[in-house]
Amino acid sequence: MGQYDRLGRIGIWNSAWSRAACGEGLTWTPAYEEAAAEVEALGYGAVWLGSSPGVEAAEPVLKATERLTVATGILNIWNHDAADVAARRAAVERAHPGRFLLGLGVSHSRAVERYAKPYSAMRDYLTGLDEAPEPVPADRRVLAALGPKMLELSRDRAGGAHPYLVTPEHTAKARAILGDGPLLAPEVKVVLDTDLDAARGKAREHLAMYLALSNYTSNLLRSGFTEEDLAGGGSDRLVDAVFVLGDEAAVAARAAEFLAAGADHLAVQVINGDPARPLPLEEWRRLAPALITG
Repeated sequence: MGQYDRLGRIGIWNSAWSRAACGEGLTWTPAYEEAAAEVEALGYGAVWLGSSPGVEAAEPVLKATERLTVATGILNIWNHDAADVAARRAAVERAHPGRFLLGLGVSHSRAVERYAKPYSAMRDYLTGLDEAPEPVPADRRVLAALGPKMLELSRDRAGGAHPYLVTPEHTAKARAILGDGPLLAPEVKVVLDTDLDAARGKAREHLAMYLALSNYTSNLLRSGFTEEDLAGGGSDRLVDAVFVLGDEAAVAARAAEFLAAGADHLAVQVINGDPARPLPLEEWRRLAPALITG
């Protein structure tokens, strides 16, 4: 993993910190700082900020911790000017050297009115970061890459890839494209519930929004799933493949599959089905021994 060693093998993917930092349905309180500090103390190497955050969302999490890497997972390139992102990243780098990783993505046509030619848009955005007054080094940015072309761009003009809603099989194909060296940090969805029917129910509730987004459905079809798998909230086959359902041992076993397939780092997203607990600390505590010290 080289320059990404400080990420460790396991990180946390969660949108609550960025939503609270930006005032998007949640309010920042000391509990968010305490949770970040505990995640660091538990041994997780990184926090991936979901919900399309800007660079500024990383600042309060960085301030609340000492060693943790904080990454955007994923900054929407349509919503942020490249030169401004570069300047903000440079300021964060000065304040917290080596602890911020810029994750970039093209979002989705349903979410962005001016969405067009996503590959070209990302390529041009990277050029903007390169040519900014304070450029973003290629090895300090990763791309939300799913298909071959974006994975190649992750290899050639970024430090690696952060694929979302994928399987170990996709990870193996992504590693073959990236080759040795670039970071491969897939997101992994987890439902800690040994009642399989209940776990699948939580998974399907979470999955619904993604099955309406063509970037994800196209990748799932490319990965060997069928239109039937995508219908009706997702077949059991699909749900069981893109979520880990069960106990800590099941999560550890799937994590081992991702790592064996070529992942360097896993961004674990716990799905608890409870809006009142946007920071699932209980589950993070349960998983730490199995994933980090186990």
